[in-house]
Parts: sequence; structure tokens; C-alpha cells
Amino acid sequence: MRKVIELVINSEPRELAVEPHATLLDALRNDAGLTGTKKGCDVGECGSCTVIVDGRPMNACLMLAPEAHGCQLTTIEGVQPSPDTVHPIQEQFMQCGAAQCGFCTPGFVMMARALLEANPHPTRDEIRFAIAGNICRCTGYTKIIEAIERTAATMANEEA
Repeated sequence: MRKVIELVINSEPRELAVEPHATLLDALRNDAGLTGTKKGCDVGECGSCTVIVDGRPMNACLMLAPEAHGCQLTTIEGVQPSPDTVHPIQEQFMQCGAAQCGFCTPGFVMMARALLEANPHPTRDEIRFAIAGNICRCTGYTKIIEAIERTAATMANEEA
């Protein structure tokens, strides 16, 4: 029997009817129609399903959908400020060539956003630590780290 949960996804109040055993990942993809969050390992080891729940990064494959009742979520679809503008993280991922096949990119972007919201001026080691739970099979991480560093610098310049 489905359970109705109320939550806010990408600043939009939503009601979803979910199976009690469904993961947040499955609810986002199947019930909310938000397919940007990727299903990789489905056991919390790859980070491709990273979303922000109440301000904290979370592997959506490890959270049951009913646990999200009353929560505020941001998915990759909610990162872009407007249809005509990309977020500085997205811009730097493009500029640095940080996305190869692109499968892991939503998870890295979400983790980077969470990091930069918590720590606008991270060191390279802090960036490495923050993305340690995200796996990329294509880039070797150097360009991803560079993109996050450049995003931090860009955002710091915008604040000044």
C-alpha cells in the first residue's frame, strides 16, 4: 500500500505516493519524474545519487522515501538558477572538462554544492575529502577538483 509523503523538492511543495520500502532515489526518479539523480551502485558507495536533504548531502539510495516526509530536498534539477543560466559549479565543470561520460556528474555537482555552501573557501584536501564518496570512472578526479576550486574562487569574487 502506497504512503503519501509531503516534502519540498527544488523549492516546490510536492506530495508523492510512495511504496513504504521504496528508496528516495526510486521515488525521485519514478514518482517525481526527476531522472537527473542517477542510480549507480544502489548501495551507497558511488555517490551518483547524491541529493541535498535539509542542507546535507545524502545518498538517495540509502534513504527510504517515507523518511523524506517533511524534508527539503535539492536535486540536480534544482541547481540551475533559471532555464537560461547555469550555476557556477555547472559552468566550471564545463570549462574544466570535469565531465566525461557524465553519469557521475550530478552526484559530484551536488556534493560540490553542499561543500561550498558549508565551506565557501575549501582547501584542496577538504575538496578531496568531501568528494571521497563519489566515484568517477573516466576523469581521474583532477579536473573535478579543479572545477570545484575554480567555483569557490568565482563565488568568492562575486561576493566581493
